[in-house]
Amino acid sequence: MSIQFMVDGGADLPQGFSEKFNIKVIPLNIHFDDGVYKAGVELSTKQYYEKFLESEEIPKTSAPSPNDFYEAFKEVDPTSPILLLSLTKNLSATYQNATIGRDMLLDEEPEREIEIINTKTASCGITLLLNEAIKMKIKSEEFQKIVTETKQNVEKTVTLFSLKTVENLIKGGRLDKFRGTIAKTLNIKLLMKASDEGEIDVTEKVRGEKKALRRLVEQIGDYTKTLDGKTITMSQSNCESKAKKVLSQIKEHYNHNEDYIVEMGPLIANYAGEGGLVISFLEDEK
Repeated sequence: MSIQFMVDGGADLPQGFSEKFNIKVIPLNIHFDDGVYKAGVELSTKQYYEKFLESEEIPKTSAPSPNDFYEAFKEVDPTSPILLLSLTKNLSATYQNATIGRDMLLDEEPEREIEIINTKTASCGITLLLNEAIKMKIKSEEFQKIVTETKQNVEKTVTLFSLKTVENLIKGGRLDKFRGTIAKTLNIKLLMKASDEGEIDVTEKVRGEKKALRRLVEQIGDYTKTLDGKTITMSQSNCESKAKKVLSQIKEHYNHNEDYIVEMGPLIANYAGEGGLVISFLEDEK
């Protein structure tokens, strides 16, 4: 049985990942003054930063339409079950539109097998979940077992992030303005995580970026004693050298087995801003 994995544009995948593992990506949209662009398709990350510097406002983003998902699902061989890993539904209408698109196709072709999972995360967090699902597929696990275990992995996924600036998050309506104002005024860096429901929680307020990055590494220990045998994923927003340095520190402390550094695509970079880091891993069993 050939399983078709899909993600939306809220995922940031390693270079070549989509081609190697036949991953279909349904892009989200970024709205600039001169038009609407499909992030990652009609607008690269480099082009996004260029246009962003010329723009006076933080561009708005929007989810793919239900019809976008319907068309993407319909293109898949009807005999292949589909697993779509969706951007957290608490920050976007993407998951809702994906379910509508699925139901549209199921009305026509009820024999289709399409599973949509709310990952409660974004960026490299979706990469982590997808990577674990691919490993199961390579082991020839049955589709429903992959779905079940991926849902369990969603509940074990920890996504932590440290942003050089919170201005984009505030203007984009993803962070409380009061906390953001304090951070900007006092050079306070906010350490954040994806909550159990897939929203953004502030976990610590730290003065200065060096200390914030050190605490980012230390916070991993709150969720796992070791990453031995595990995978860690990291996304970086135009700060690859910093990302590699932090990843080296994580390896030294937690001895992870496998890692991926990915470039934030235009969608996530729109809120993280330049210099942002996101890390994801699976916490220990409770």
